[in-house]
Amino acid sequence: MTDSDAPGRIDETKGRLGARGGLQVTLSIDAMGGDRGPATIVAGIARSASKNPHLNFILHGPGDELDKLVRKRKILKDRVDIRDVPGVVRMDEKPSQAMRRADTSMRSAIDAVKDGEAQACVSCGNTGALMATSMIRLRKLDGINRPAIACLWPSRNPQGFNVMLDVGADIRADERDLLQYAMMGASYARNGLNLNVPRVGLLNVGTEEHKGRAELKAAQDLIANASGIGGYEFMGFIEGGDIPGDKVDVIVTDGFTGNVALKTGEGTAKLVGDFLKEAFKATPLSRIAALLALTSLKRLQKRIDPRRVNGGVFLGLRGTVVKSHGSADATGVSAAIKLAYELSASGFSERLAARVASAVASAQNDGTSQPK
Repeated sequence: MTDSDAPGRIDETKGRLGARGGLQVTLSIDAMGGDRGPATIVAGIARSASKNPHLNFILHGPGDELDKLVRKRKILKDRVDIRDVPGVVRMDEKPSQAMRRADTSMRSAIDAVKDGEAQACVSCGNTGALMATSMIRLRKLDGINRPAIACLWPSRNPQGFNVMLDVGADIRADERDLLQYAMMGASYARNGLNLNVPRVGLLNVGTEEHKGRAELKAAQDLIANASGIGGYEFMGFIEGGDIPGDKVDVIVTDGFTGNVALKTGEGTAKLVGDFLKEAFKATPLSRIAALLALTSLKRLQKRIDPRRVNGGVFLGLRGTVVKSHGSADATGVSAAIKLAYELSASGFSERLAARVASAVASAQNDGTSQPK
């Protein structure tokens, strides 16, 4: 039985175009959120534009400055609409303050999605401010209690990546929140990784059923029982070592644990890269070995490079928002833009809303407990 044939299921495979499709997509870009300034953002846009003729952009920030930067890039001619916005959300600004300001590039970029002018928003800005402003301007999907940030994690799976969420939207998560993360993560994996029936695992300190906090044990039952509605296969508890493995496609956890794991993984990847450089520079013989292994080393560097998976997706909102690293260079910005395009071209936001609505309706019909 296919996903569309099953009762209460939503077909999330039809119309999937991804980067290979011909669908024109407009992305709303916050030009002022990154640590490296708007020049790096424009460079990332230009890189994406050169690879994908179906992309157009709305760029938010100081008009005069952005106009000069865009004019230097011929590939961006007639493909960028500049919105002159003077305000900038600082990295140390409190989310409660930032979301009240109407004069910022971040707010303007989100509003373009809210108003239907763009299919997705990309920002390198303050994560807390971006989430708070997105929740206020876009609103949560019906049935979603806590939105989550999902990231792609390099893995041994054939698709090359696993999805992990939450990685920092909210440090807390009870069993109902974890069930919602499983539903949203599975939908993201279907649309972002082309997996018809994603395998979902719940991160714990062990795989045994008696281990873990009370909410994890309760979540295990909820996620298992909802697998038919969510269109995923539940694999039970997994451990930290399974995050980059091939046992599951989606890793579900709370934002505190997920964020620590994410930052640890990024730091470890950099450490491995630094150790390799030191090792191959140690002796003349090791330098020769490095030259002989140059092709393999470049392939390894590409696989562990955090820039190529740059971009956390805010799930559970009425619109697609991609959070890029604040320190992202042009390559990292381009990776976040590519992710935003692929999700937009697949109609991901609409399919996720339909999936959540289907789960809520099924729970109400069955008289079972459903996340708020």
